[in-house]
Amino acid sequence: MSLTIPSNLSKPILKPKIGSQLTPKSAKPTILCSATQSSEKTSTSNPLQAFSAALALSSVLLSAPLPAVAEISGLTPCKESKQFAKREKQELKKLESSLKLYAPDSAPALAIKATMEKTSKRFENYGKYGLLCGSDGLPHLIVSGDQRHWGEFITPGILFLYIAGWIGWVGRSYLIAIRDDKKPTMKEIIIDVPLASRLVFRGFSWPIAAYRELVNGELIAKDV
Repeated sequence: MSLTIPSNLSKPILKPKIGSQLTPKSAKPTILCSATQSSEKTSTSNPLQAFSAALALSSVLLSAPLPAVAEISGLTPCKESKQFAKREKQELKKLESSLKLYAPDSAPALAIKATMEKTSKRFENYGKYGLLCGSDGLPHLIVSGDQRHWGEFITPGILFLYIAGWIGWVGRSYLIAIRDDKKPTMKEIIIDVPLASRLVFRGFSWPIAAYRELVNGELIAKDV
């Protein structure tokens, strides 16, 4: 917005004296709205305001609860899938038919009952933890980076890498420990159980040990 003074005045504006204030009586200020000027003013605004607005919006979106919906390749939540419920009924029905072949208190009957309980619990957990099922009624793992399904892939993946690294680190430590023995090949064939047991429990902290050896330059053999 800007203030403009009309030029078609009937009387000329007298030159004010020094120290006096120009207050023309006949001049009525008018308000002129200009879209061009407002857009220029907006474009020259502080960029920190836009950054603050984006930050506030992102915090609201991240703090909002994530509903258990499925819009990925036609998948549906397992607890709502008819094929998933059908599979559960089929598995339990097979176990029930096998249960009829044995006496109620026999060992096979008790084992089948325990399997039935585990089967029901497994299907219940699949539905409770928001897994997605396809048209075949089987749960599908989502590895697209959706944070609603991180527990399906990232957590088991990290656990797998830790266990694989632990096994490899213990085997490496065992080979290093027996290389100065008189018959190291025999100890590779016939495992030294007391030595291997100590290394197994020591291998739980293999990430720290590996980092320490990397810093000290002992992780990789120098003669290779």
